[in-house]
Amino acid sequence: MIKEKRRKKKRRMLALKIVFGVLVTLVLAFLVVFYVFRVEDVEVKGNVLYDKPTIESVVLNDEYSWNSLYVFLKYKLVDTKDVPFIDTMEVSLKNPTTLQIQVYEKGMVGYLYLPSLGQNVYFDKDGIVVEISDRVIPEVPFISGITFQEVELYKKLPMESNELRSLLSLTQALKKYGILPTEISYGVENAPGLIYGGVTVLMGDLTLQTPKLERVVQILPSLAEQAGTLHMENWTEETTDIVFDRAQ
Repeated sequence: MIKEKRRKKKRRMLALKIVFGVLVTLVLAFLVVFYVFRVEDVEVKGNVLYDKPTIESVVLNDEYSWNSLYVFLKYKLVDTKDVPFIDTMEVSLKNPTTLQIQVYEKGMVGYLYLPSLGQNVYFDKDGIVVEISDRVIPEVPFISGITFQEVELYKKLPMESNELRSLLSLTQALKKYGILPTEISYGVENAPGLIYGGVTVLMGDLTLQTPKLERVVQILPSLAEQAGTLHMENWTEETTDIVFDRAQ
């Protein structure tokens, strides 16, 4: 009987030691997480269109973002597609007090001027408005001839779906072929004109968009330092003549 009591006492003592050890470990872990993993520095890489403070404000966006381990784990589990102007983003810990953020920004494919706001409206390849500002970003084409009364940030441009699809297809194709114009001007019958300095390329109907652009790629170098209008409106794959009206 006495031996049995001693065994029970030893088991209780062992259980208490284990519980105490677990509690001590948890307290130490909490203290380390609370006092050691604090955001003191943030390194941002890959950002071109948006500055470091803007990226930081997007990543450190809640009341617990002072804790570097929390931020690291959060972006391991959260889909960053919710960040409007970022395609993908990787958050890592350089050390307990330093976060590293590698961003891959969404490319802006064009912008419009909104008179009601007096600002430029930038949109991405999906037609989503990613910025409304007064800045002019180099190598992003200005879209003229299309206007709206209002737009909403991080929402699609308020256009008919077919028109928006056509605009996005054209801007992405121009980027693909490396012939982004300074301006894309929409005029009669919504037919676009591509403006390269003193040269305007009238595209006409975009049913033959790809072959037309392939011809434009070949012709543009020969028009360097010239001024005039290149007529692609009536061009087909069966025709060979393309008219260039030199400016007087």
